[in-house]
Amino acid sequence: METFGKLPSGEEVKIFTLTNEAGMEARITTYGGIVVSLEVPDRQGRLGDVVLGFDTLDGYLKGHPYFGAIVGRYGNRIGGAQFTLDGVTYKLAANNGPNHLHGGIEGFDKKNWKVEAADGSSLTLGYVSPDGEEGYPGTLRTRVTYTVTPDNGLRIDYEATTDKPTVVNLTNHSYFNLKDAGATPILDHEIMINADRFTPVDETLIPTGELRPVEGTPFDFREPHKIGERIDADDEQIRFGGGYDHNFVLNRTGEGLELAARVYEPATGRVLEVLTTEPGVQFYTGNFLDGTLEGKGGIRYQKRAAFCLETQHFPDSPNKPQFPSVVLRPGETYRTTTVYRFSVKK
Repeated sequence: METFGKLPSGEEVKIFTLTNEAGMEARITTYGGIVVSLEVPDRQGRLGDVVLGFDTLDGYLKGHPYFGAIVGRYGNRIGGAQFTLDGVTYKLAANNGPNHLHGGIEGFDKKNWKVEAADGSSLTLGYVSPDGEEGYPGTLRTRVTYTVTPDNGLRIDYEATTDKPTVVNLTNHSYFNLKDAGATPILDHEIMINADRFTPVDETLIPTGELRPVEGTPFDFREPHKIGERIDADDEQIRFGGGYDHNFVLNRTGEGLELAARVYEPATGRVLEVLTTEPGVQFYTGNFLDGTLEGKGGIRYQKRAAFCLETQHFPDSPNKPQFPSVVLRPGETYRTTTVYRFSVKK
């Protein structure tokens, strides 16, 4: 553990380094639970960072597109910045056009989480979100545990309880580039997404409620395709997203960890597999990066310099009763797990 910097309030932000015997290293800070760096081997055994971010706390404090952070209370968008639960309507910040995004103005990504446990390979962070914070009902007690596993996985376990009915949808917002940590675009990465359907969106990126088959569309990644192959296709959904910025409905057989996606980077041989207990994953291709942010090592992050695979319940679920429920009630415990597992292809 080291000090990563200080908040304007003077409060210290800590950073922890988690490792395994295979050489994988994850650096995670208490501010936003951010995965600052993630070093994994290539096919030559050389370690390299595979996530975007900043060298200092100041980079994160100046504002950024959720690099590596825990996103909550509600990851992704809520349409019209409001929802109704048990007959009560809750108004939220409209911080993404007319919609609410990633927990609001000061979501979980901007909180300095408390360290609850730490050792060489694992870190548990806790945050108590008071009743009414960002407009959400209920005091939400949240715990997130990061573990670097022996098989080069970064496992993230989420838990939450509430004292009033509320909605919750937590995720990690790491931006990945398996080749060079964001120095070049990710268009040559090959991706497979284990989904027969996706949730199409309107022009403000709120799901219409339809579960549309991917077959015959640029969203069919059931077999691997290069990310750049169809990213500028003449397709209304691609136009709305400026590329990919869509939730995929995962093909699931049970409750446990199942494969959501696999990404292969041919130059380094690195492979990322995403396993999750969640019903969906948001595939986002860094469409809003524009070269204005200077990241680690002085790299300017250009458009499509990274991709995100945010495991989640579906966007706007509080307003879509046909989607899997995101409601958490007193006496229940919210639990989800996602693993980002790395290997190489010879």
